[in-house]
Amino acid sequence: MSAYPAYVMGGCCIIGGVSGFAKKRSIPSLVAGVGVGLLFLWSAESIRKGTNGGLEGALGASALLFLSSLPRVTKGPIPVVLAATSASTGLYYGNVIRNLRT
Repeated sequence: MSAYPAYVMGGCCIIGGVSGFAKKRSIPSLVAGVGVGLLFLWSAESIRKGTNGGLEGALGASALLFLSSLPRVTKGPIPVVLAATSASTGLYYGNVIRNLRT
C-alpha cells in the first residue's frame, strides 16, 4: 500500500481550495479544499507510519470529495477532474482495505 495517492490528493485539494478563494473569494472552496486536503495529508502520514485509521481516512476523504463534486460535473472541467481523481483514489484505497481484510 502506498501513501503517495493521499499525499498528491491532499496537496491538490489544498492548492485548489486556496486558488478557488483567490480567484472568486469563495470561502466554501477554501474551507472544503483545505479541510479535505488536510484529511488526505493526515491519512497519508498515518499510512506511512503504519498507524490506525489512515486507509479509512483516505477512503473517507475520497468519498467526501467525490460526492461533493458529482452534482457539479456538468459545470466544467474542474469538477470532472475532481470526481475522476477522487473516484480512482477511493477505488485504490477501497481495494487495499478489502485485500487486507480477506
